[in-house]
Amino acid sequence: MAAEGRVAAAALALREAGALRFGDFVLKSGRASPVYIDLRGLASRPPLLRQVAGLLFQTAAEAGLEYDCVCGVPYTALPLATIICSENQVPMLIRRKEAKDYGTKRLVEGAINPGETCLVIEDVVTSGSSVLETAEVLQKEGLKVTDAVVLLDREQGGKARLEERGIRLHSVCTLSGVLEILQQQGEVSAEMVGRVKKFIQENVFEPVAQNGPAPLKRLCKELSFSARAELPGVHPVAARLLTLMERKQTNLCLSADVTSSKELLQLAASLGPSICVLKTHIDILDDFTQEVVKELRLLADRHEFLIFEDRKFADIGNTVKHQYEGGVFKIASWSDIVNAHAVPGSGVVKGLKEVGLPLQRGCLLVAEMSSQGSLATGEYTKAAVQMAEDNSDFVFGFISGSRVSNKPEFLHLTPGVQLQAEGDNLGQKYRSPKEVISEKGSDIIIVGRGILSASDRLQEAEKYRKAAWESYVSRLGIRAED
Repeated sequence: MAAEGRVAAAALALREAGALRFGDFVLKSGRASPVYIDLRGLASRPPLLRQVAGLLFQTAAEAGLEYDCVCGVPYTALPLATIICSENQVPMLIRRKEAKDYGTKRLVEGAINPGETCLVIEDVVTSGSSVLETAEVLQKEGLKVTDAVVLLDREQGGKARLEERGIRLHSVCTLSGVLEILQQQGEVSAEMVGRVKKFIQENVFEPVAQNGPAPLKRLCKELSFSARAELPGVHPVAARLLTLMERKQTNLCLSADVTSSKELLQLAASLGPSICVLKTHIDILDDFTQEVVKELRLLADRHEFLIFEDRKFADIGNTVKHQYEGGVFKIASWSDIVNAHAVPGSGVVKGLKEVGLPLQRGCLLVAEMSSQGSLATGEYTKAAVQMAEDNSDFVFGFISGSRVSNKPEFLHLTPGVQLQAEGDNLGQKYRSPKEVISEKGSDIIIVGRGILSASDRLQEAEKYRKAAWESYVSRLGIRAED
């Protein structure tokens, strides 16, 4: 069926189902609208439901989309996805809007194979937020989401917002296209068509500018974490991290350098409420299995912290791509954050990006190190910052001893922190939370042995959390008075 035929068929289906109404309506947002779209009635009309599902599948086929499974945005798109999968023998996943407090407590039901591509099905797209919410849940399960197919695009900015997040939107029809057909058929007046088109134009959700011009002098005062989360162009992972840091009042990253899976999960369960990030060296576990990282992922979602696999990728792009996506550990399927050295050049970031970008993952570049005699200084650090700025769609910050970029969109995480600044016999240099956050301008302290060696790890973690947070609050106050 040609595109024009699909639009005409969709317009007829919408009209027959009473899904498209014109008049004066108040939307959920409180805005007055001349059009109201509600496709929930399709579920009670099996022939129309099957027809719409067929149109969605055909749109995906004609776009040449390749996918391993399908997930419908709850709840209206669920029956559409069910028909598509049943009639075309495609595995289906079901996304819950909320996890149950019994049974598996999963947000996604079905056979999940990390690394596979899932096609999202939706009935109507306005801002794209519902598709993004579903995509984020699927991506947390290790699935790739690169495309979504929708019956009706209201043309209010959703397509651009999705593309900005790496998801291409394919629509059976647009609202303006349906209006033109209904006007030709005498189903709606020219005056009403004009009203609706005017409403669309005046109510567009603007995409976030990614590469707008930046002033040379950024800010004369320090922005809070929550304010930085709202900045145009901030990376999605950075936005999530900054938001949860403000909500939980913690800028503490736990370096969980342990060799037992049981101890790793115990640390995540007991210290999860106190931290914003849990950093792993997954390859030092003596008893690693994929079940371990699945449980770790559940704990991260439950206690609201991000997982950072401290892999320090440092090879050519093709190699790091396989190291990130495959192998025994399948890091990309469960870790929110990874890091890389700038030594190999931009290829290392490009290789990681090919895997991580569709999964909404983020990367930190090693700009400075806390070990004595480190070569990551001077021109190397400047080159790392430039590499991050050139790849800000994937790189959102740095591992560094101090603030190396004045752009508030970038986060700085500093290792080598202890309450009592000192060192060890292997060249590690330690700094206090106050020095790192208040004086050096970093955002997050990374603490390992300072907590792990304590007899009461939770009590010690709370000491670090409070010290780092108080230093951050103090920094805000000091900068605000400048």
